Amino acid sequence: MNRTLALIAVILAFIVVVMGAYVRLSDAGLGCPDWPFCYGKPVPADIADSHAFVKAWKEMGHRYLAGTLGLLILALATFAWRIRQSVGLATSIVGVIVIQAALGAWTVTMLLKPAIVTAHLIGGMTTLALLACLALAQWPHTTAPNMRALRPVAVLALAAVVVQIVLGGWVSANYAALACPEFPRCPGPMDFANAFHVVRELGRTADGELLSLDALRAIHWAHRLFANVALLLVLFAAWRAWRVERRLALLILVLVLAQFSLGIANVALSLPLPLAAAHNAGAALLLLSLVVLNFFTFRGLRPSW
Repeated sequence: MNRTLALIAVILAFIVVVMGAYVRLSDAGLGCPDWPFCYGKPVPADIADSHAFVKAWKEMGHRYLAGTLGLLILALATFAWRIRQSVGLATSIVGVIVIQAALGAWTVTMLLKPAIVTAHLIGGMTTLALLACLALAQWPHTTAPNMRALRPVAVLALAAVVVQIVLGGWVSANYAALACPEFPRCPGPMDFANAFHVVRELGRTADGELLSLDALRAIHWAHRLFANVALLLVLFAAWRAWRVERRLALLILVLVLAQFSLGIANVALSLPLPLAAAHNAGAALLLLSLVVLNFFTFRGLRPSW
């Protein structure tokens, strides 16, 4: 399989994930009211409102990048099937990307339903993680049986970050990022009963009533609280990995501290768009670093730097 192609796919998947977050955060998720075209055309045109025109291009830019990634994944899968290498993994990625395309369409046609938007984010992160595993499998690495001892902490750290990403996606999909404007406190009542109903419309409860600020506050607070759990587990994994693979441990340590700091900064500065997009990019990079750690611990390998 082409190593360069696999690496390009990882980089492009990261860009697609960050671009998707930027589109959502800049309120351009419905910049194109139809799918796969935009106002019935493959290229946004004849839109009199300049603000709507910019939103349409943001949305279509994301779609073009995602489409390019899909073609690249098909090429990688073709290589894998031809040389019979990493066939199962490559096929799984193709399956995920097909589901992602469907979720992308439903995000528009179902008018940003929170469950669909969050699932679309999960699909993007899953694609990125699987492509990272595929790329790592193309390079030779050093045998290190002592890496296997890190499996439990690596899995726990990865699981915690996955949960935190899902909670963050739920915050973003419900536009609850500013529901708790203070740090570290979040004063006010919280409605957890309506906060985590999955099947409902944007801004509505399961009964169709307007979603209250109390529910949005509960969504935000859950994400903020679990951030502490994720931080502790990732720090513990980095500390354990330090004894075996210092450079990877240092990378994980820097990423988790940067991500935690970005979360605080977003609250303190009222969610400026660049910082909010950086927070999403940080989540993707932290996920990647822990996928790498798990790849090596489960295979008993050490990266050949």
